[in-house]
Order: sequence, then C-alpha cells, then structure tokens
Amino acid sequence: MKIKAMTALATRIPRPLHRRGLIADVVLAGLLLGPLAAPFLQAWGLLVPRTVSGIIYTMGMFVCPQPAQGLALYDGQIMAVCMRCYGTLLGLLLTRLLYAADAGNGRIWLPHYGLRALSIFTVLIFTYAAEFAGQVGGLWGFNNLVATAAGVITGAGLGLMFHPILQGQIATIGERALAKVRS
Repeated sequence: MKIKAMTALATRIPRPLHRRGLIADVVLAGLLLGPLAAPFLQAWGLLVPRTVSGIIYTMGMFVCPQPAQGLALYDGQIMAVCMRCYGTLLGLLLTRLLYAADAGNGRIWLPHYGLRALSIFTVLIFTYAAEFAGQVGGLWGFNNLVATAAGVITGAGLGLMFHPILQGQIATIGERALAKVRS
C-alpha cells in the first residue's frame, strides 16, 4: 500500500492553465503587434484594413503622450505609439520571456520581497516619467534611443512586479498577509 501511495505522490501533476495569465499574454501580443501593424494596414488601401488601422491609431492617441513621435515604418506611415511606449511593451515582453524561463522562481521577481520591493518598483517605473518630463521641460530633445531605453526600464519594472501575479504563481501581498494571520 505504501508503494502505491509513493507512486501516486511522485507522479507529476500538470499545472492548470491560468486564464488570467493566458489573457495577459494575448493582450501583450496584441499590444506588441498592433502599433507595428497599423502603418501597413493603413497603406493597404482597403476599407477593412484601414478601419482596423484607424482603431489602432485612435487607441494609440489615448495611451501615448507623443504618438506623433512614432517611427515611420511603411510608406510614410508612423507607428501608433512613440518609442517610449513601445519600449515599455518591449520591457514587458522581456520580463515575460524571463518568466517563461524560470516560472517566477528567480530572485529578481519583486513580489518575493513584499513591501520592500516598492522602492525598486517606483524607481523603475518612474524612469518613463522622468525621461518624458526632462524632454518636455527642455532639458533634452526627443531621442528615439533614449526614449526606448526609458520605456524598456519601465516595462521591466512593471513586468518584474506583475508577471508573477498575473501568471498566478505568486500570491499577492494581501493573500500572504492573510495566510500569516491564519497561521
């Protein structure tokens, strides 16, 4: 009887598919592909692709502070967002790929550190705002490379904090506090 119990415990139980993680991945893919696809859809000339492109550009105007600073990709059409915003998406993609490699078990994931991680998280996400404020304030001009780097740092900060939570691997701070109270 013990051998059967040991065998049952040793068998690997597949991890359930977390819907919120899957939804987050689909949204991230759409956010990465949309700004790139918009110029090509706009240049296509047919009604449906141009309508989809118009929707993407409209969404870009609502989320990006400088959509006119997007890169020209095709036929004079620019991306739907500036490189600062797209850099943020690239930072999220990099942290998602890192999460896929270690499943949130590495030491870099901020939720492992609880409230102590908030200062690191704050510095990382305010890189975007500091670079944008410096540019708007006249300290420096718009530079795609600098704007992209600021976006990547901000996206990395967002990803290091939220990917483990979205993927359901790490309990939120509130859940851990509740578990401590119960024990």
